[in-house]
Amino acid sequence: MEELVPSSSEPLSPQTLASFRSLIINPSTPQSKISSIFETLTRSLQLTPDSLVLNLLSELASRHSNLSHLVFDSVRSHSLLSSESTRLAAESLDALASISNTEPTLSSAIDELDDRLFVSLCFGPSVSVRSWLLRNAERFRISPYVLLTLFLGFTKDPYPYVRKIALDGLVGVSKSGMIEDHSMINGCYCRAIELLGDMEDQVRSAAIRAVSAWGLILVASNPETKLYWSDDLFVKLCSMGRDMSMEVRVEAFDALGKINVVSEDILLQTLSKRVLAITKEKRSLGQCPAEQFEILASNVAGVLVHGLEDEFYEVRKSACHSLRTLTIISAEFAGEALNLLMDVLNDDSMFVRLEALETMLHMATYGHLKVQGTHMHMFLGTLLDSNTLIRSATRRILKLVKLPNIELFRLSFDSLIENLEKHPQDEADIFSVLFHTGCNHGKFVVSAINEASEEIDQASEGKLGFDSARVAALLVLAISAPLSHGEHFCSIPPRIFSYAVTLLGRISRALTDIMDQNALLAYLSQCSISTTFSATELNIRRGEPCLPVANIEIPNDSSNEINGSTRTSLHQEKDGASELQSWTMREPLELAAPLGGFQVEVHDEVMKPINLILAKVKDIWSSIHSGFTNEVLRTLRNFKEELATFTSDSVGTIDAVAFTLQYLQVIKQLAKELQILELVLLTCTLRLCKVEICCHFATLKKLSTTVSRVESILKSATIEPTIFISEFVLCGRLDQIKAELTIPDNDSENPLPFVSRLPVGIPCDITLHNTSNENKLWLKMSMDDESTQFVFLDLNLYGSSDKVWNACLRMFCLSKNMGVQNVS
Repeated sequence: MEELVPSSSEPLSPQTLASFRSLIINPSTPQSKISSIFETLTRSLQLTPDSLVLNLLSELASRHSNLSHLVFDSVRSHSLLSSESTRLAAESLDALASISNTEPTLSSAIDELDDRLFVSLCFGPSVSVRSWLLRNAERFRISPYVLLTLFLGFTKDPYPYVRKIALDGLVGVSKSGMIEDHSMINGCYCRAIELLGDMEDQVRSAAIRAVSAWGLILVASNPETKLYWSDDLFVKLCSMGRDMSMEVRVEAFDALGKINVVSEDILLQTLSKRVLAITKEKRSLGQCPAEQFEILASNVAGVLVHGLEDEFYEVRKSACHSLRTLTIISAEFAGEALNLLMDVLNDDSMFVRLEALETMLHMATYGHLKVQGTHMHMFLGTLLDSNTLIRSATRRILKLVKLPNIELFRLSFDSLIENLEKHPQDEADIFSVLFHTGCNHGKFVVSAINEASEEIDQASEGKLGFDSARVAALLVLAISAPLSHGEHFCSIPPRIFSYAVTLLGRISRALTDIMDQNALLAYLSQCSISTTFSATELNIRRGEPCLPVANIEIPNDSSNEINGSTRTSLHQEKDGASELQSWTMREPLELAAPLGGFQVEVHDEVMKPINLILAKVKDIWSSIHSGFTNEVLRTLRNFKEELATFTSDSVGTIDAVAFTLQYLQVIKQLAKELQILELVLLTCTLRLCKVEICCHFATLKKLSTTVSRVESILKSATIEPTIFISEFVLCGRLDQIKAELTIPDNDSENPLPFVSRLPVGIPCDITLHNTSNENKLWLKMSMDDESTQFVFLDLNLYGSSDKVWNACLRMFCLSKNMGVQNVS
């Protein structure tokens, strides 16, 4: 250590300081050496104060807290108070502030520093020191009134950067809340207004921030003068909306968006480039001479229109944002502003379009978005925007908007379908919008579903399929009707809710903010029995996270019971054999208390044969697996004919028959299309494709068994095989086609020899397994220079043994840098 510490009074060299720093930051350095370094740095600071020494002392204090107080006292006595250099004194203040931040017990020591020292340093000759001190004034706990006086004075500094920092300092003082004197607040406000006309862009931008900050304090200071000061502030900021600087205009519109109280006539004037008659009549701009009034009116007239039409997207975006607060002030202003926002939806910038939609969403949240027919085509067109954020924002608005007539409701529905067809990845969000829209427009939903009921019924018969985007959307819309706010009764046919169960997973993903999948299934089960009840009977209110619907326990993976009253149809495997669990209906079927004791009475003469049919369905499942498709279909047809003989008009009978018919339709589809067996074949095939699979023998056995079942069913010749089955190999063994390639005598220690820029031959040994001479084979080699070579092989030139081919060849390439990336 001794050789590192100079014994003389000469300044420490950079090399010595660097050595000191390495020891300071090393946690293994002994404390004795750290103390010795501190003494050396302190002696050097006393003899020849230096910025590097100050920095090292500050870092030493931050890493060795036991020396913080000693370092603080040393810097204050040997550098700050004794320094004749303004810059060094400022750097000493910086070091003291940094040390006090790491050691809270020194915060009081910072408070003891004299305000006069800080002020005197600010008036020093160095502009950079002055700027730094003003920018960091809050670190030194200077009195707010001293700071206020200081900042006000330096707003007249000849240097623009100092004026800007002084204005920003005034904004900081305004946030402290320490200044309560009305005359001082007004003085800061007026001084900032004077600097709105400064020649420098950065100063005008800072002046806008200061005018906004102190103006809002004046607005909040006295309720009796609130509107006066708010109007005055609004007009002053509007005057900067046409500034030559883009940054200044952005600041002006940002500041306008912070004002929440303005006279309505002034607001309306910002949307008209002509001075309105109402502005002249009400004289909200103040009682002033006619010439001054014209100037003020021209500053306000059409300023928001100019902002939304600005050539810079940053200004247009800021103008859109300012409308969020302003549209809440006046409903009339909101209606006029909406016309402008609709035009903004065609803006070239995605950021501006998104900001316009976010503003409209804000308006809808506060009930100020009154959409008219003239707006809808422009608005709904954003659902087809290529940007995900734009489409999402539009859908969020649709969740809240109240449509005045069924024509606009149909137009919105059709646009959402277009969105779904063009961007299927938006399905969950679109379903959520449809559900919320249905809750807000119950009567429109009932009308739309009744018109489309035939289309939905055709889908249930397999003619269209529930995969149709339109049919799926209609089902989501339909199930929202019982939750519509209003006392009208829902007349959606119960069978529609049964159809919706087939989309349970897709719908539940869309409604996670409202209910989980279990609650959704319970709700659909209840509504599929009867929908002749209102939302109030369901005891469902907007905003509740879960639905208190039918008292039905949704089964978990180990149970098929549903509240002991209903058993669900689940395809399970037991001891390797598939069986279909049967449904059992019992009477009476009781619903939850929210329905007020509502019951479905089912007559014995109807219920008994229905339960008998459901019990027989379980017995025909084995016939399906045995391939007796004709017999199964004939049996199911007989069941349907028997159900058609039930003529009772009671609600319970109609619903029970409708359910049983749908149940038989599902079994019919399973019997005809072999969908389950196809999925088993696909699953086995995919498992065999995994190299790491460890149970391939069991998988092959299951695959063989399933193939035999498929062949047995197809031999009956009652149905045509699907494309998947037709292309599937129904018999024979599975052979893996594999190629092995090696390059002999080539490794990292003994690479292939070559001469740069001369051809080089690369030997390749290739072994092919389970390959016939009809297969096409080529060798691909990629080089460092991104060039690629191909060699096509004729397998007839090489010998084979038991489907194993061996080929030896040599590829030639130009050895530029000889960096072979890949040979395959």
